[in-house]
Formats: sequence, structure tokens, C-alpha cells
Amino acid sequence: MILMGQCSFFTCHLYEYHFIPDGKTWEEAQSYCREHYTDLATVSDMRGVERLTNSPQTTDAWIGLRSINESDIKEWHWSLPGEKYNPTECDRGCAPEWVPDEPDNGGDDPENCVGIKPSQKWYDVHCSRSQKFICYNESGQENNFVIDEPKNWLQAQSYCREHHTDLVSGITHINSTEFKERVEELNDQHGSLWIGLFREIWSWSDGKNFSFRHWDPDSFEDEASKTCAMTTSNGKWSSDTCTEKKPSYCYDDKVILVNESKTWYEALDYCRANHRDLISITDSHQQRWVQEKAKMADTPFWLGMRYTCTLDLWFWVIDRMVCYDNWAPDQMDMCGMAAVMKRDGKWYKKADREKFHFICVK
Repeated sequence: MILMGQCSFFTCHLYEYHFIPDGKTWEEAQSYCREHYTDLATVSDMRGVERLTNSPQTTDAWIGLRSINESDIKEWHWSLPGEKYNPTECDRGCAPEWVPDEPDNGGDDPENCVGIKPSQKWYDVHCSRSQKFICYNESGQENNFVIDEPKNWLQAQSYCREHHTDLVSGITHINSTEFKERVEELNDQHGSLWIGLFREIWSWSDGKNFSFRHWDPDSFEDEASKTCAMTTSNGKWSSDTCTEKKPSYCYDDKVILVNESKTWYEALDYCRANHRDLISITDSHQQRWVQEKAKMADTPFWLGMRYTCTLDLWFWVIDRMVCYDNWAPDQMDMCGMAAVMKRDGKWYKKADREKFHFICVK
């Protein structure tokens, strides 16, 4: 049992990658992965990239990202995993962050990347333009760094991920006093800076809504005929014609949503008898993966976490204290309570005798 008052780092992989060396078209690889595993590889953040990169194989291989080439359904995303872009009800000109009448996707070439002006207003622009940019660093006293070396958007994203965390992303970060001071101090009246907002038509084979992309700025070819994504030897991604035959990466999901209503203890017993355990979430990476599963649930579902009155703390069934959490506001601690997740991804405290669906780990 873990000592009281201490948090230990625990990594449990909720999915596994499998390298398939046989050359297949993208659709053949997709069919093979769905038959033998879960689907072609989905990647949610840099941790997933690192797991693919650590594979002994370095050859180009298909992953589950594909462009459907329909410009009318392009969606805006933030570069930093976990940040959600919430569009307004109108198409343009009504969101306070945008320059009036932006985004307008002006010109013959699509404007799929976003810059910020000295006025703190956003505008869409061609991703190939070279300009300065702001990186976000999630640790340390200083979070925002202006890079005084013009790059295109993909190059800027790659630089930020290698030297900091990512291009600055999310309304909370961009509305911070520190960020606004950086823009005012280091941006002249005729310039602009990249931020981490972009739009595209690429989507994952398994239907997950992860916005994470890891394009190689030096090899990515955004051509109409090259609509399937692949890894490269440096760990970044490029695209190619889907009929080319290549190796591939599949993934096997270890997270099982059980659509049966049980009390918390009944759910725990079921998972341990039929799989491994009730789901435990110990960091934001695992939260993002399970939160995607939550979107498919009709009801809240149990997590493997319960409150103990004796020790006055919450603990996971894997004997870990709760060091990471995603509680909804105003949740009260009471004896006999356990945690559920709802479709919004937030955690809620419920009496353990109530009945909900639940998630097991294989």
C-alpha cells in the first residue's frame, strides 16, 4: 500500500502499438488492424509519438490519420493536446478574439493557420507564411516565449515542441496577463505572431477526436492525392498516396466500456473477474484517452476510485493516491462515495451503492 501523504508516479498504458511489417495499402492496413487489433494507430499527444519512435522499426509506416478532402467540414483545433476550441454560433466576425470579418479564408489558397496582431486580435493566414511565434512552456515561472526567428506554422510548431511544450494554445493561456504583455512588448504595429490554432480535414480512422498532429515541416506534402498519413524515420509524420504499399502501425485498446448497471463494488468484482481492474486515471494523458470513451457512454460510468473515511482521502484501486484529478466543481467528500465520469470528461462523486455503467482495463 502506498504511504499516506505521498504520490508515486505510475504509468499504465491504456493501449498498445503493434508494428505490421507487411506492405499494404492504407485501406488494407486499416482492415487488417480492425480484424486483429482495434484499428490503425491513433496518437493523442507526444507521449504516443515517443512510444512509436521507441519502436525498433524506423521505416515509413501507415497510421490511422486520413484526409477526407471535404473543405466544408474543416474544424479549428489547438496544437496543444487537451485544449478545446469552442466555436461561436456565427461563422465569422462575432467572436471577440477575431479581427472583424475573420476568419475569412481569403484568396485562392486556404488560410488554415492563425496569427495574433498587436491588438490581441486573431486572423487566419496561409500556413506557409514566415513570421515570429510564441511557444508555451508548461513548467517554470515563465510560461510564454516569443521566438524572434520567423518560421512557417509547421516549423514553429516543431520548434516549440522540441524546445518548450507547444505553440501557445487555449483561451486561458492566451488571455493570461503574461501572454498579453509578451505580445505588446515584442510585436510591432505591422507584425503578427503565430499561435497554436489551425484547421484541417484530417481525421482518425477510429473516429476519435484527438486534434494532435505531428507533421514533419520538411516532408509533409499537403497535396490532393496524398491523403493518408505515415510515420517517418525521425518520428514525425508525412503523407502519401493511400494506394502505396507500406508497413503499418495498429493499436490495441485496453479500455473496455461495460454497458451494464452495477454498484461500485459489483463493477470492481466484475472487472477483476473478467479483465484486469476498474479504470484508474493518474495523469492527463490517460484522462484524454478515457474521455474519448466517455463520449460513447449513455450514462455516467464508474472509475476505480473510492473515498475512505478512515484515512480521509481518495485512492485508486491500484493502491495509488489521487495526485491528478479532473473533478467537476463543488464535489463534496462523504463516506461511502466513489467516482464516476460523465460525457463532459469531468469526475463526479456518487454513493457507491448507486448503479452505473463502468470501464475495465484489460
